[in-house]
Amino acid sequence: MSILQLLLVGVGLMGLMVLGYTMLAGPNAAKASQRRLEAVRYRHSESTKDKVESQLKKAIAARKPKMHKAAGSSSRGEALSLRIDRTGMRWTVAQYLYGSLGLGLVVTALLYLQTGAALLAMGVGVMVGAGLPHMVVKFMIKRRTNGFNSKFPDAIELLVRGLRSGLPVAETLSVVASEVPGPVGSEFRSVVERMKIGRTMEDALQETANKLGTAEFQFFVITLAIQRETGGNLAETLSNLAEVLRKRSQMKLKIKAMSSESKASAYIVGSLPFIVFGMIYWINPEYLAGFFSDDRLIVTGLGGMVWMAIGGFIMAKMVSFEV
Repeated sequence: MSILQLLLVGVGLMGLMVLGYTMLAGPNAAKASQRRLEAVRYRHSESTKDKVESQLKKAIAARKPKMHKAAGSSSRGEALSLRIDRTGMRWTVAQYLYGSLGLGLVVTALLYLQTGAALLAMGVGVMVGAGLPHMVVKFMIKRRTNGFNSKFPDAIELLVRGLRSGLPVAETLSVVASEVPGPVGSEFRSVVERMKIGRTMEDALQETANKLGTAEFQFFVITLAIQRETGGNLAETLSNLAEVLRKRSQMKLKIKAMSSESKASAYIVGSLPFIVFGMIYWINPEYLAGFFSDDRLIVTGLGGMVWMAIGGFIMAKMVSFEV
């Protein structure tokens, strides 16, 4: 049996396994039960905070875009541009693509010169060139988002103090932009700048909300929009919102602490085979040279990597919790 036939058989078996898992897995009963319990709690609770959180969640679910939900845009190019913008760096899509292409070519050339296996070098080069920049952007987005969410309740409290002292909403936004450091201050400065050139406050805030893609800022935007339509004590509403956001942050930290042991185990189990392979190859390259020349060993190695990827995906799902 040739290498192509082996690959086709392996792909077919993997496809059948994925199809069987999709058909037999079904919906998560635990998550469905939790959603029903939360719906009952929101429906029958007398707490104002529960009712506010319920209304905000419904509003956010209704305002989600229909395509490319993770990026909040209508096309893949716009989604990539928006993801790069969320990092806070002044990169362009062209720079990102050129950097990814250059990284892939460098890795391909180095691996080919080291091993002489053209197909393996091309495969690893494509994976590194496409995957590593994506992971870097994702890490930078997560770091900036966490920094924003950690300071955002303080910014809302500053808004509350400004409103209670008699300042208008637009003026309190300017105060937050100048007083709060980090991502919160920069995003509020962008909101104030849009308002200065003639944009309405709702449009300026919604544009920032689409850029950030966080539920916390969406809560804030929807709260302001509802208050402007229905009236009421905005300072008290924002004070309640700040408390809700702090409790959400505390819950996320608690979940992170409870799942840290499982994540550490997953990282160790997932990285150990690659570390051992690299150390053995560094000490005795001839012992593992067959993985770069023998068709059977290449297929075995690729199959092992696929199975490890499936295991890593399952472990990631097991320690992933929604708040």
